[in-house]
Amino acid sequence: MSGEPQVTDELAREHGLTASEYATVQKILGRVPTYTELGIFSVMWSEHCSYKSSRVHLKRLPSTGPQVVQGPGENAGAVDIGDGMCAVFKMESHNHPSFIEPFNGAATGVGGILRDVFTMGARPVALLNSLRFGTLSRPKNRYLLNRVVAGIAHYGNCMGVPTVGGEVYFNPTYNQNNLVNAMCVGIGRSDRLFLGQAKGVGNPVMYVGARTGRDGIHGATMASEEFGENDEKRPTVQVGDPFTEKLLLEACLELMAADHIEGIQDMGAAGLTSSSCEMASRAGTGVHLNLDLVPCRETGMTPYEMMLSESQERMLLVAKPGHEDRVREIFSKWDLEAAVIGKVTDDGMLRLTFRGETVAEIPAQELAEQAPRYERPMQVPGYLEAVQALDVDGLPAPGDLNAVLEALLASPTIASKEWIFEQYDHMVRTDTVVRPGSDAAVLRIKGTDRYLALSVDCNSRYCMLNPYTGAAIAVAESARNVVASGARPLGITDCLNFGNPERPEIMWQFAMAIEGIADASKALDAPVVSGNVSLYNETLGMGIYPTPTIGMVGLIENGRQPVTIGFKDDGDLVIVVGRNQEDLGGSEYLAVWHNREQGVPPQLDLGMARRVNDAILRLMDTGCVKSCHDTAEGGLAVALAECAMAGGIGAQLGLATHTRLRADALLFGESQSRFVLTVAPANRDVMEETLRECGVPFEAIGWVRGDRLQIGIDRRLSVDAALSRLASIYRNALKDQLEGRTA
Repeated sequence: MSGEPQVTDELAREHGLTASEYATVQKILGRVPTYTELGIFSVMWSEHCSYKSSRVHLKRLPSTGPQVVQGPGENAGAVDIGDGMCAVFKMESHNHPSFIEPFNGAATGVGGILRDVFTMGARPVALLNSLRFGTLSRPKNRYLLNRVVAGIAHYGNCMGVPTVGGEVYFNPTYNQNNLVNAMCVGIGRSDRLFLGQAKGVGNPVMYVGARTGRDGIHGATMASEEFGENDEKRPTVQVGDPFTEKLLLEACLELMAADHIEGIQDMGAAGLTSSSCEMASRAGTGVHLNLDLVPCRETGMTPYEMMLSESQERMLLVAKPGHEDRVREIFSKWDLEAAVIGKVTDDGMLRLTFRGETVAEIPAQELAEQAPRYERPMQVPGYLEAVQALDVDGLPAPGDLNAVLEALLASPTIASKEWIFEQYDHMVRTDTVVRPGSDAAVLRIKGTDRYLALSVDCNSRYCMLNPYTGAAIAVAESARNVVASGARPLGITDCLNFGNPERPEIMWQFAMAIEGIADASKALDAPVVSGNVSLYNETLGMGIYPTPTIGMVGLIENGRQPVTIGFKDDGDLVIVVGRNQEDLGGSEYLAVWHNREQGVPPQLDLGMARRVNDAILRLMDTGCVKSCHDTAEGGLAVALAECAMAGGIGAQLGLATHTRLRADALLFGESQSRFVLTVAPANRDVMEETLRECGVPFEAIGWVRGDRLQIGIDRRLSVDAALSRLASIYRNALKDQLEGRTA
């Protein structure tokens, strides 16, 4: 096209293409690409869109099962929840934009994941998030947290979708690269899911939603690079409008109910480029777009800008022939654009015309399914041997275990996130049964006696110390969280956040984490049905800890009622299910009290994890479980304190060091596959008989009682704290640190 820059080797490099990739582009086309074609190849072959470094590993993840309605490869995954309904869900990252412009970066991350779900024909019912920030002693990190939370709250609250749960971790590894992972869950009909496919040669291709501007151009490419010093790329950060998205949601669901479309996809990363070529590639068809017909909100936009814009709140759909006017009527009713901009073709080409000229002509498959794939070299990181070495016997024993417990409750990773949750509207739609702050969020499924339980989890310190074990533990903990609420795990979405895949040690971390997720999901019968990969989370060559975040969906059924973590009644019996071991490696206690991030992560026996989960659910079927909480960061003592604080009632407990276990390991070690639960004394026999039949270890350790948390070890009182003091520390710690009152 006249007026476009001439494409050179240097310009291709500036667009992120390697010399080999650029040579492949020329081979595919049989010529030098146009400027628009270069932009299209650059975004579609970026790591963010192509998964070129991760695809060879992702195929090892289990993604099938009787409960799976839709597996990976579409806009979101789906699992069966009974009565012909399915839960549609996915998690995605918006890390780089949220570091550059935290409010808009986080807000548009929420908007994008909402579109991924409702483009499948499901109404969004819940949002969750997993956030990672650096140390709060740094003003920049406090600013990022404030603005990210505000952006998430703004978009979700305006959309009328409750933000019901999540997790927030703090570690110096995120000082230069915070992580913002957003998850959405919707409910739809299993026989009425809509796919991102351009089916039906000759069918009209329609653009619907907001107009296209210049915001977000090359956002996908930015997300496929590491940051340099003073790297500010604000022009690539999109600006979202949740009120427009709310209209888009309602218009799309109305359109789907009226059966006017063959396929639909949101314009997310890479905008109109990715939606058009991916829809064509999946269907084995082509798409011809007339860019003169694209609704633009800015004058003089070029084909390059229109195709690469990541303006928000837009969708591309293939309408049934003759239904174009009805599509326009529905979108006009909702004050949204709807324009026919092209048609489905039979030649497999993405063909673009503008002002009578052909500005791009590329095989759609080459842009999408047949994009480059790399088996990058791998190498065990050199740091591992040193950080895994931990002489537990050489650790000084703390003299004041009360002080240790208080320090852990004040750790921002463990402390109450109420300051964050209170900014989210978690009760809109009136379906939220268990609110944020419990093991899992629980929502009723309207018109049924069933509930969804939702959780997101990952301990990145474990993954740094052993990515296989750490990733497996992320799956196991997410499963424990939904089990503790009374739910059977159904399926997983993952968000895999790692550093630069061109570094062999990072690729090794990624491959090991995939193996850990695969083994754990198989053992716990929770297939991976959707997900996202975010690489290049590095600044100046310093990568983040591996952070494979797991989102879990579970189902509470058979008339079972949701269970919460808080102690309920004076005199109830407190039981620990699972085995206490000397698992101090990688613990929050080791980091907070001893200032060490060392050792090997806790041992994880996946067979035991499955047996314990099944035992807990079987026990809940008896109706005798009054409260249940899994143990995680901070170990048994923190879990017990959380149960007491949530219930507003103390406990008198006694533990025994059966195998010469250190007192700090018993209280603060993070042994896996453990639950704290309570039953009424009258149900003790039922509880013991059920757990024995299931073949899992358990121990009755005391009683719910009074207004103090008292824990004895070998008949010697080791922790004795007023519940009011613990609760004050726990509930105020994060807010105090955000306001700079403590380091």
